[in-house]
This record gives sequence, structure tokens and C-alpha cells, in this order.
Amino acid sequence: MKKISILVPTYNEEENVQPLSEAIIAEFEKSLPNYEYEIIFIDNDSKDATRDIIRGLCDANNRIKAIFNAKNFGQFNSPYYGLLQTTGDCTILLCADFQDPIEMIPQFVSEWEKGYKIVIGQKKTSRENVLMYFLRSCYYKLIKKFSDVEQIEHFTGFGLYDKSFIEVLRNLDDSTPFLRGIVAELGFKRKDIPYEQQKRRAGKTSNNFMRLYDAAMLSF
Repeated sequence: MKKISILVPTYNEEENVQPLSEAIIAEFEKSLPNYEYEIIFIDNDSKDATRDIIRGLCDANNRIKAIFNAKNFGQFNSPYYGLLQTTGDCTILLCADFQDPIEMIPQFVSEWEKGYKIVIGQKKTSRENVLMYFLRSCYYKLIKKFSDVEQIEHFTGFGLYDKSFIEVLRNLDDSTPFLRGIVAELGFKRKDIPYEQQKRRAGKTSNNFMRLYDAAMLSF
């Protein structure tokens, strides 16, 4: 039986981690009963009750695991490190706030079974702030002009990664890895699936202008 890893980076997501884990498990029971799964939360030094709730989830279900960072390593290094710790035949990376639709998991797996090594969700529309979506669009167009490699517009990292690609990540020597650029550059057989990004289910985003600026500079 094939095993699917679900990786969920968290930072101050006390209102979301339990309903998210319940939604993921329900989706596997309904749509993917013939697969094993593990859910790994990697927490980036949350300041609320996120870690206590995750500990409770781990105690109640041995398929749920946790990585607790000693400090906040940033919004890119933490999920990247988490990917390297997964043990499944493939890994699905999704955010903790329900902006990435859980119901797309079976679709990702279906395309993976067809032979695609990477299956990504590509935002075509979003329920986020209209101005923010416009600025992101301008950013993607700008970076495409600067890059020799065809970049992926409106790609957040949400997607499925085969274990062969995870192994490539393990062998990269990069102190500041930028997953979205690596996916575009390494050229694995990839399937892009359009979707509408949802609003946060609960809580407040930790992103602000400086965090987004830092992310933009890292990508350049």
C-alpha cells in the first residue's frame, strides 16, 4: 500500500490545526481509502496554543506527527526542512488555514498515479484582498522577465511532490532554498492544476509587507 505524507507548516494556527487534521483524515477515508497516510505539522515557534493542540493530536493518532522548531526559521526554510523529513511515496504540502482546498488532494494523487512527479496547484483566482492579488501578479510578471527559467505564476508551494524529487532536495546544498524556483528549474514532469484560493478559515495571517518583501528578494 502506497503512503502519502501531508506536510502542514504552522505559525500561530491554534484555531485551524485540529479542524484541518479532521478534514484531511475525512478526505482520505472518503476518497483515498487504499492509501496509508501521515500528517506532519512543522511548527515555526508559535506563540499561541498551536503546539499544545498538535501534541494532543499526536497523542490521539499515531499517524499525526510534529516537528517543533527551536526558533522561527522563516516561511521558506521551515516547510523546506519539513519536506526532507517526510517518509511517504509522495508528499503533499498545504497551508494550515484552509486557503489550499483539501478536496484537491485526490486530484493531485490521481495525476501522480498517471506518472507526474510534481503536481501543483496554481492560483487562477483568489478570495484574498484584490489589491494584494494584483501586486502579486505584477511581481510574478517582473520575476519572469529577469529569469532564464520559466517561472510559475501564482504558485505558493501547494502541491504534490514525488519521493524522487524529495531526494533531490535532500542532496541540494543551498542555505536559502526557494522551493518555487527549484520546482520551476529542475524540470521534473509536472502537472499544473488551476484553483481558486479560499479565504482563511480562522485567525490572522502572519504575513506583512516586510515578510512579503523578504520573500520577493529571496526569489530574485
